[in-house]
Amino acid sequence: MFESQLLIGGTFRGASGKATYDRKNPVNGNVASRTPAATLADADAAVAAAAAAFPAWAEMAPVERRKLLLKAADVMESHAQDFAARGVVETGGSGGWYHFNVGLAASMLREAASMTTQIGGEVIPSNVPGNIAMGIRQACGVVFGIAPWNAPVILGTRAVAMPLACGNTVVLKASESCPALHLLIGAVFNEAGFPPGVVNVISNAPADAPALVEHLIAHPAVRRINFTGSSAVGRIIARHAARHLKPVLLELGGKNPMVVLKDADLDEAIQAATFGSFFNQGQICMSTDRIIVDQAIADEFIEKLAAKAKSLKCCDPASGNSLFGAMVDPNAAQKVKHLIDDAVSKGAHLATGNYSIEGAIMQPAVVDKVTPAMSIYKEESFGPVVMVLRFADEEQAVALANDSEYGLSASVFSRDIARALGIAKRIESGICHINSSTVADEAQMPFGGVKSSGYGRFGGKAAIDEFTDLRWITIQTAHRHYPV
Repeated sequence: MFESQLLIGGTFRGASGKATYDRKNPVNGNVASRTPAATLADADAAVAAAAAAFPAWAEMAPVERRKLLLKAADVMESHAQDFAARGVVETGGSGGWYHFNVGLAASMLREAASMTTQIGGEVIPSNVPGNIAMGIRQACGVVFGIAPWNAPVILGTRAVAMPLACGNTVVLKASESCPALHLLIGAVFNEAGFPPGVVNVISNAPADAPALVEHLIAHPAVRRINFTGSSAVGRIIARHAARHLKPVLLELGGKNPMVVLKDADLDEAIQAATFGSFFNQGQICMSTDRIIVDQAIADEFIEKLAAKAKSLKCCDPASGNSLFGAMVDPNAAQKVKHLIDDAVSKGAHLATGNYSIEGAIMQPAVVDKVTPAMSIYKEESFGPVVMVLRFADEEQAVALANDSEYGLSASVFSRDIARALGIAKRIESGICHINSSTVADEAQMPFGGVKSSGYGRFGGKAAIDEFTDLRWITIQTAHRHYPV
């Protein structure tokens, strides 16, 4: 069992009310971690620490912020095994998944470090004689980040990396499903030598989350919010932020389509579909939920995909033999079961045969002959299941790809790159990959969605706009005539 503490103002401490809560291992039910259950007073203390640290951090020379972010990347990599150990017992993923998380998260910190000297502006021609007009980007203040459990090191780090590079200070709220892992991110920044209060991390009991989040969004010192999670919760976050006229960056759910044209390299498409649909038990916002295949090759494609899926075996990640691990809890597996059962009861065909669920461990499933009358057609599955749809022509393929409230990631497979690019441009998504999986991420890329998948962009230069204020500043260098 892992025990953690809050990080507030550079000091590790328990919750002011002395309360803790336990996170259970999703596979065996044992206590995985025991963490402080922060109170509203603790939340206020974290924001106060961040606000007090902001002026000096914002004024720190970019090269000094860069050095600290680079140091944090090195420290994070040195704790890869510690992150993996927490992740396996708290959220049930494989050890390899968390090691991958650490690698990409460290890359995000290094990319953020490179951005510290890219936060500039421009001189804008003015119609006023002798007037120098500038658009200058400046740090906005305290940023409140809310990170999920499914890619916990990546998304926890992403919530703070670019805000820090831009000169802001942060309060990170740990996920209730992996609090010990997220609190370790705070320890990394502390070990790297960040000034007290620049990075603060709090954890909370699940029942306290709504009140705590609403309180932090409303806090006058909090100037930006970023949230990664479900669209349902994202709407709640957005409503609270709108009430206080605060910008919020939302990266939400997805029902991500892969379009496979009849001239596609089927072996490549099968590999990408297998990875995109089943890696981390399908619990990735970009996971391939829908495969839209030309009817001329659909039967062959489904046969190959089903055979590949049946060759995969999910098991207890603690065994060390699981590439895919378990789901975050048994309830999540039951939700996927409901989607499959509903589809089959309405005429869908389970191409992989009878699926298997043992608690939080579920084997991959491929569902064919899906119709809009089935829940799986619209709902984000967030599990190791993928549905297959067939199309007759390009127009129908695009229509099927866009027949979703979501718009995060997509992919198109074809040997005709010009045709694939034309389709990619017509798909309503923030991200689209040609001849590659829907699941992909790089620290420097503009990452985010459209429609119910959220708005705003994480990553590289795109994130500078999200975490700075653009100010108009002028210098009058000569006498100015006024009509009074």
